[in-house]
Amino acid sequence: MLRELQTFIAVARHGTFAGAGAQIGLTQSAVSAQMQRLEAHLGVKLFDRTGRSATLNKAGKRTLELADELIALYARLAEPEGEDGRGGSLSVGAIASAHAALLPDAIDAFRRMLPAWRIRLVPGVSLNLLASVDAGEMDMAVMIRPPFSLPAELQWRTLVAEPFVLLAPAAKKGADWRTLIESEPFIRYDRRSFGGRQVDTFLTKRRIAVRDSIEVDELPGIAQLVARGLGVALVPVSDGIGPWPRGAVALDLGDDTFHREIGLVERARRAGANEPDAAARLAGCIVEAARRGGTRVPVERARRRNAPRGIA
Repeated sequence: MLRELQTFIAVARHGTFAGAGAQIGLTQSAVSAQMQRLEAHLGVKLFDRTGRSATLNKAGKRTLELADELIALYARLAEPEGEDGRGGSLSVGAIASAHAALLPDAIDAFRRMLPAWRIRLVPGVSLNLLASVDAGEMDMAVMIRPPFSLPAELQWRTLVAEPFVLLAPAAKKGADWRTLIESEPFIRYDRRSFGGRQVDTFLTKRRIAVRDSIEVDELPGIAQLVARGLGVALVPVSDGIGPWPRGAVALDLGDDTFHREIGLVERARRAGANEPDAAARLAGCIVEAARRGGTRVPVERARRRNAPRGIA
């Protein structure tokens, strides 16, 4: 029943089966089926259902308190103590670019402070990472800021704002970015991702019509496609992506530049145990690593701030 309890917690927080499903990657019918199994197993009704909303009844509120404790206890089963009795384990999720850019320095600093602690790194996309932290399956995650408000139980710290550029074949260096994006095949950052939604919003607000050709979630893959001359793409400038591949050039968007906000999301900590202190130290190491870092991927700049948007 562990999975059902995790889904139950999500429903309690979001108020509807559909809202919970959107956060944890399940359909509304799958959430409903899990809640029916949980109620049948416990022998009680947990919700007062009104229309699309699902409000906890008295039994549901009591179950929620116990479910939070059970999930926390289950997470501690995988946290063996170190030889000095002060160790344990932390689970950290991260999008792909953070694995390469932020986390190595942060983990190195943390391990020097608390060598008895074990860290489990979990890759994933931002939506799934957020759901895992929300459900108590991870201690924290480095991810793209979502286009909606976080649950009250979660905390957000911005680490870095990465500017978007138009990545184009090197032969197009010096061309106007707006002309290119409207005339060349468009390689789209997957709209199911938070970053891809930003691109979609940008195109809609600027009333830019593109000729969609390929849709990809992996940013290095997008860069390789552009380098092969298959089109242009709006991508964030990130240390985690590495240098642009030969055959690709990044064009500055000038005054139209928008940013992908990368941050650290974590659950509010409970006092009285050594895990929160270790989690706080790791979070501090990640924040410090982001502060020391900086974008070093080259971008072709516009000639003048208020000039027509060409490339120097």
